[in-house]
Parts: sequence; C-alpha cells; structure tokens
Amino acid sequence: MKKLLLLSVFLIGLGFALFNFKGLANQGEFDSIIINFRQDIPTTALEKNIEFITSKIQEIPILNSIFSEEEKVYIVQGDKKTLKKLKRSPLKQEVEYIEPNYIYHSLEVPNDPAYTQQWNLRSINIEQAWEDTKGEGVTIAVIDTGVTKVPDLEQTQFVEGYDFVNNKVDAQDNVGHGTHVAGTIAQSTNNNYGVAGIAYQSKIMPLKVLGVNGGTIADIAEAIKFAADNKADVINMSLGGGGDSQLMRDAIKYAHDKGVVIIAAAGNENRNSASFPARYPLVISVSATDSIGEKAPYSNFGAGVDISAPGGSETGKIIQETITGENKQPTFIGFQGTSMAAPHVAGVAALIKSTGIQNPDEVREILIKSARKIEKDPLNHYGAGQLDAAQGVKLALKGQISPRDFLRWLKNSGYLNPGFWIDGGTITLLPKLGMVLGSYLLAWFLRNYLTFNLSLATGLVTGSSGLFFLQGLYLFDLPQWPFRLMGSSVPELGNVVMGTNSLNPFFASALIPFILLALFLSHQQLKWVAIGCTLGVTSCLIVTAFINPLVWGLGYGLISQIFLLLNAGICFYLAYLASKTINN
Repeated sequence: MKKLLLLSVFLIGLGFALFNFKGLANQGEFDSIIINFRQDIPTTALEKNIEFITSKIQEIPILNSIFSEEEKVYIVQGDKKTLKKLKRSPLKQEVEYIEPNYIYHSLEVPNDPAYTQQWNLRSINIEQAWEDTKGEGVTIAVIDTGVTKVPDLEQTQFVEGYDFVNNKVDAQDNVGHGTHVAGTIAQSTNNNYGVAGIAYQSKIMPLKVLGVNGGTIADIAEAIKFAADNKADVINMSLGGGGDSQLMRDAIKYAHDKGVVIIAAAGNENRNSASFPARYPLVISVSATDSIGEKAPYSNFGAGVDISAPGGSETGKIIQETITGENKQPTFIGFQGTSMAAPHVAGVAALIKSTGIQNPDEVREILIKSARKIEKDPLNHYGAGQLDAAQGVKLALKGQISPRDFLRWLKNSGYLNPGFWIDGGTITLLPKLGMVLGSYLLAWFLRNYLTFNLSLATGLVTGSSGLFFLQGLYLFDLPQWPFRLMGSSVPELGNVVMGTNSLNPFFASALIPFILLALFLSHQQLKWVAIGCTLGVTSCLIVTAFINPLVWGLGYGLISQIFLLLNAGICFYLAYLASKTINN
C-alpha cells in the first residue's frame, strides 16, 4: 500500500511538472481555426459543410488564400470553445483535420542603438568560406515580415515572392524584422556601403507571413509550399510560437521532399526546448550565442536544438540595414535574438548548396559535422556546436577540386613564380625548352624530306621533353606517378620506373626509336609520330649530354656523355633513313 501511495504521488507530481513545462504544455495562442477538407470531397458536399459551420458557430469559413483552393484549406474565426464544437460535429468524416491556426511572432529581442562591427561574421569564419563560394546560384526564401529593398540590398538579387498576409505579390516589409534577416543572409557586399551578408551572391525570395501582430500557421505553411514550388533551395524562418500543427508538418515534409533545406529560430524564452516550427524533426533548429560565443541569455536550448549561431546580446548585437520608425526609413541597427542566429545558418547552408550538395539531409549533416564542438554542454545550449562557415564549405568540397583551390595550389607550389622555373625549382625550364626547340630544329634540318603535321609534333614533344610541367605536380591526394609519367620524355621513362634520377641506358638510347620505326614506318599516321619521336630523343640526348650526363651503370661524366652523344647520332641517322624511305 505504501509503495502504491508513493507511486501515485510521483505520477501526480510528474503530471503537474509536465503540465507546467512550457516546452510540452504551452500550446500557443490562436483566434482562428484551420479546417482542411478532404481533397476528394464533392463541391456540393463542401458547400453544405460550409453552410453547416456558418450556422453552427455564426462564422463563415474562407479559403486562406488563392493557393488554398486545391488543398481545400479553410479558416474560420474562433477560440478553444469553437474548436471543441467543430471537433465534436459530424464534420470529422469530411475533413482531414481541424486544428488551431496558431499565431507565431518574430523572435527578436527589443533592439538598442546600432552596433557597428560585424563580429558575428568573423566568428563563423566567413572570410575563409568566401574564398570558395559566395552562394551563387542559390535561392533563399525568407519567410518573415517581408523584405524592403533598402540601399544595402540594392545589389542583392531578388526573385518574386508573395505577401500571404495581404494576398498580393509585392511582399514589402512594414515591420523591419524580415529586412534585417535578409541582410544577414545576403546584404549587398563589396559595394562600398553599409555592411556585409553571408551568401551575398545568392538570391532572396521574400515571403511575407507576419505583420505587426504576428501571423498564422496557415500562411506560414502556404509560404513554405510556395517556396518549394518556386525552386527555393533554402528556407529561413526567424519566427515561432507554441503549438504543433499537422498543416505545418505536411508543408515542411513537402518542402523537404523537394530538396529544400529548412532552418528556423529556436526561440527567445530561455526555455529548455525549441519553439515550433524549429522543433520539427525536418527543420534545423538554431539557438543563439553572444559576442564571446556563450549561450545568449534569452535563447532557448535543450530539446530540439541542432546547432548554435551568433544571435547577439546587450554586449554586442547583429547589425544590418533595415527599416525603422513611423516613416520606415532605412537604418543600420543592431538586433538580438534567435531570429538573428537562424539566418547565419541559412546563409552558410546556401554556401554549402552552391558547392553542388543538393540533398537537404546532406546539408544538415555537413552543418553538424563542421560545427565547432563544445565539450561541456550538458543542457544542449549549442546542439552540435557553433556554426563554422569555413569548415562547412571545406567539408562540402571534400573530394572536389575547385578552380580557386587549383590556383591557390599553383601559388603555394611556386608554379606562378618565374624564378621557380628559371632557377630550377622542381623543373628546370630552359633545358626542357632547349630539347623541344632542338627537336624542331632537327626536323627543320630535314625539311626537304618532312612535312610538318600534328602527328610529327606529337612525336617531337614526346621524344624530347614530354609534358614536362606535369613532372613536379603534387595535386592534393592524387597519386603522383601519372604526372611523372606524362611529364617525362622517352629517355626519362626509365626514371619513372626505377624511381631514380639516373637515365636508364635502355630508354636513353636508340633502342626505343628503332623499335617504333620498325613497327610504324608503314602506317599512314603513326610513321610521323615515330619519326618525330626519334628526332625528339636525339635532341633530348644531346642536351642531357652537356647539362647532366648521368647514366645508370656508367656514372656521371665523360663515359656517359659519349654514350648519350653516340646514341643521339644513331637516332638522327635512323630518322634520316626513315624520311628517305618515305620520300622514295
């Protein structure tokens, strides 16, 4: 009996705790209700149901917007009592679901005077990320209060959006929140004005779902689907509230299935769980850090938080250009909140997508794996860690070689330094050029017998120098031997095989030219390759005899020099005989 009493007390206490835990019990505020009729319902049945609802609760259901007609999503004004009436009515057989149309609000903390330094961009290592990508080719939907094209967004690219609050195409901002968020993502950069944005070569799709008094789930859900249908790559939602919604879940899944990365702010209540919609599994939930990298005082944490990013605090805010005041004038001003943190992640997601990563789950994985880990984080303040743009882009590019990588490698390896070639860094340029020019001079010497063509030129280069500039190529993790092989002349092929600088006497001789001429002299095209190669070997052996007479088994010096010159003479004589045969 005692054990049963203790168990009862425990269960009552647990129930009380859960009821008072806002992360689980708070279902948000609403003043309207979503009625999602089955899509297969006949028009006559739909009209009868609308008449029934009107007579039952004295409110007329209306389509949420012009985009709701196909899905048959209707909105009716009402409170919790109205919701109960509708759920107990015969409508249940005609609808997919009836649920509150929760009101979400933008999540910024009241702002202070402008903060003029963008510590936030440096804290995510954006400069390194910019070396590889600036978000070109990616479209980011900003589902917010709309976006006004302030002066520091003049050079930012926009695509057509929609105002779901007023049901019109022009999604102008009348609050300032969405414009600020868009600035963090793609503020015009390198324009000698204002501040910078993260993915400033990306495109912004403004979708207005919030007004001064917030906005509804129905509008937000439709904006998500609009973004997905209009080829948005990333969605940012710096908004949230209480209350799970099937309509929202469906919209998020719809966008995710179309390849859209969805990001949302975790919320500003300093609560041990993320707000909706950040809390949904397919959404990347972002908590906020301050200017020293610690959890911002207001930021939600714990359950549902995936990653953290700069959101600002009283000691340092996130500054972008937005509109403020009664006249909605452009102003550079600092905001703080998880609303400011989410667009940092959205911008970096755009950078990652621009590298070619398309699957939203892969983008999520890259963001999480590249985040700076926080060792001691028992309450999950930071999720996977702190956002790192540079590491995210680096991880996305792993296994890929971008043009910028290649140019950086050329610079670091010395290939762009003329002294590297002339002074004999990895490759001595002048002797190789001498071999190539020498082979052409020898061919010119036999001009009465030879006609210049591509086959002959191929043989001349192959025999004399090969693609010598590839010999010292150490490119990332690629094996080096193929470059050494392509970068070697015929006499140097033995060096590749033996891994030595000493010329192999079988390759650095008249043996291979003799074999090539014997095999291909009767072939229409390959005969010219064989003759050119023989002349190229002649030139290579002559130049080598004077600059580096080193032959395996013969040592360095006069004996090797005689061997090389003797074989060069034989090669030239073979080419002469072959050319005479062709003309005859």
